[in-house]
Amino acid sequence: MIDLYFAPTPNTWKASIMLEECGLPYRVVPVDIMAGDQKKPAFLAINPNGRIPAIVDNDAPGGPLPVFESGAILIYLAEKTGRFLAPSGRARIEALSWLMWQMGGLGPIAGQAHHFRRYAPPGNEYSAERFVKESARLYGVMDSHLSGHEWLAGGAYSIADISCWGWVWYHRMHGQNLDSFPSVARWFFAVSERPAVQRGRAVGIDGQSEELQARLKGPYYGANGPAPGA
Repeated sequence: MIDLYFAPTPNTWKASIMLEECGLPYRVVPVDIMAGDQKKPAFLAINPNGRIPAIVDNDAPGGPLPVFESGAILIYLAEKTGRFLAPSGRARIEALSWLMWQMGGLGPIAGQAHHFRRYAPPGNEYSAERFVKESARLYGVMDSHLSGHEWLAGGAYSIADISCWGWVWYHRMHGQNLDSFPSVARWFFAVSERPAVQRGRAVGIDGQSEELQARLKGPYYGANGPAPGA
């Protein structure tokens, strides 16, 4: 059994979706990040960085194994199951390249756009504009690539797609409109239709505030209309 330390965020969705896609048994350990649960000693013993998600694989050889950082979790689960990451070769390198692109670019930059647009006090307009523009550039990188590829890497759905999907789900928070990125929109709706993605995104919603539940229970967070061709 795998323990998933979780609150609904784009990063934790990577773990819950991957667990659902792989069909692995897991139990959710709620982490109240607003109350600071992630900074308490019990959690820091699992992830010294004090961030979610984290997992503990209680069936790992040698005893329970903590894994933290969302990208590391995706790689660990892919290698544990042999799914959604090629074992070697070009497809593996492509998937890892896009995973690192998300972790080093799309996630941090879009997260800053979200923060400065939603939470920063007046006087931070420069910061908000800077991160919105850089988010648009990154969405454009995805769009250009996806205009010639069905999936992000290796010609198949992979951990690269799982890593990016939750961030694109929040595109409105990043000041982006999917009408401007038609290939991202096509890809986004295709991933959204996967049953495991829907189950993974639904994890932990019922325990959240009414405001957050209202935001999370909509299928696409205000995405621009139905899937192209629907």
